[in-house]
Amino acid sequence: MLVETFNTLRDFVRLHEIASVLVRFGFGEAVHRLGIHRVLEKAGKSLSWKYAEEQAQLSLPARMRRALEEMGPSFIKLGQILSTRVDLLPPEWIEELSHLQRRVPPLPFESLRWQLERDLGAPVDKVFAEFDVRPIAAASIAQVHRARLLTGEEVVVKIRRPGITKTIDADLRLMAKLAKLIEFEFPELDYLRPSEIVHQFGLSIHRELNFINECRNTDRLAANFRTDPRIVIPRVHWQYARERVCVMDYIEGIDAMDLDAVRAADLDQRTLARVGADAMLKMILLDGFFHADPHHGNLLYLPNNRIAFLDFGMVGRLPELRRHQLVDLLSAIVGRDAQTAADVLLDWAATVNVDPDLLVADMDNLIDDYHGATLRQLSLTQMLTDLTQLMRQHRLALPPDLTLLFRALITLDGIGKQNDPDFDIFAQAAPFIEKSLKERYDPEKIARNAWRNTLHALDMVAGLPTELRRVSRAVQKGALKLNIDLARLDHLGWQVERALGWLSLGLVASALIIASAIVMTVQGGPTLWGLPAFGLLGYVGASAMATWLLVAIWRGTRGKH
Repeated sequence: MLVETFNTLRDFVRLHEIASVLVRFGFGEAVHRLGIHRVLEKAGKSLSWKYAEEQAQLSLPARMRRALEEMGPSFIKLGQILSTRVDLLPPEWIEELSHLQRRVPPLPFESLRWQLERDLGAPVDKVFAEFDVRPIAAASIAQVHRARLLTGEEVVVKIRRPGITKTIDADLRLMAKLAKLIEFEFPELDYLRPSEIVHQFGLSIHRELNFINECRNTDRLAANFRTDPRIVIPRVHWQYARERVCVMDYIEGIDAMDLDAVRAADLDQRTLARVGADAMLKMILLDGFFHADPHHGNLLYLPNNRIAFLDFGMVGRLPELRRHQLVDLLSAIVGRDAQTAADVLLDWAATVNVDPDLLVADMDNLIDDYHGATLRQLSLTQMLTDLTQLMRQHRLALPPDLTLLFRALITLDGIGKQNDPDFDIFAQAAPFIEKSLKERYDPEKIARNAWRNTLHALDMVAGLPTELRRVSRAVQKGALKLNIDLARLDHLGWQVERALGWLSLGLVASALIIASAIVMTVQGGPTLWGLPAFGLLGYVGASAMATWLLVAIWRGTRGKH
């Protein structure tokens, strides 16, 4: 309990900043309902409940985007992750959160120099022949500078912002607490799984904070495309790779958003659309390891219709089972097999709180819109939008790897159509789906899987008597335990913990009064106003503790009404 109290006190300043931003953008009711104001009042802080009139003109999603931007890098990153949750949030929220700023004002290089030189173990001019102190890009976690190595290679140096880890860790602690409060105070939002989202976000952002992970991701993708000259992946200079520093080859190319420059360079936009689609489809359907954020800023167009992929801090991983399920879903929609499509969604969501018959009926209505359509006639973006809307209606949530996949596919479809209005991602996907199916139903692979499953079954049969004997012994000894997860039990535990804290404080105050009374009877020692000093101080301390305890109990009781 002492550790929890210390963490809370340590984060009070940050909590006050967050609550103030939420109130300013019109989310005061949520702050009040979550009880954040009571926590701050106990710490001697107050909130200004004024709601800026200019914010009233903004939509609810726009106000949330603005609030996330003001709350800092952790919340910006969280908003960017939420913009991938097409299964949980409606399109207007996804659209607004996707506009969260990726660029922030850069830091002066001198504020980064000490960290960079410490990580590299040498002064900047001893490592680089040239170093441009003006950043070419700046984001919430890092900024990028152009440089030239002593060996002559042109490189980019990605430097993590100093102190960003402590800020993010503090924000993650607060997010975890807020998520639990949301689950208790807003039970209608339980299907959003706030605690799970925060947990997954914490894992993701910690991986992204360690640039060694990005270097490994880059090397893995480069190895997957080593035989494809159309795709360029920057080379990592591992001798300079650190947790807070990443050095890669500098690639000169045309920004994917600059279509005028693309035409001026005489590049074929239709070819670029196909090359980009082929690369992403290979990553997803064949390799199971894909760039999870393939927006325009992470793509460069090169001569001879080549494409360079940049920034591999966020990647997605698709195990073989997921890839098979994705192919099954596409085939079920085209083949009007609502039952198979619904089964795939249930496998993804891993939940039992849904009416399977109603889900199948709604799925049948959805795929009826695609009746008779070929893959070429389908719109990927529209199909995924319809699918995720259906999942929201049934409160089904996608696992994190698939939310990244859906977002990547929608982004890919948009970039492809920007280069070629007639771009057909399904036609591009057909060869990869066919190859995936051939690998899946390869006789040798089927035989190998069958043999492995047979061995597993034999192991289970061989171990069954032992397991049954253990269960029988547990029943006989009365040691059989049944774990039951009760909703809101964590909040009850918090209330009990708080009550025990009050009780402990009361016992300490009582013991201090008794000890002081004994000291008052002892002759000798220092005195104050003719009374034993230690006894008098003990009474004062006990009175202060008792007063604080009474006020805390009164406020806690008042907060329930």
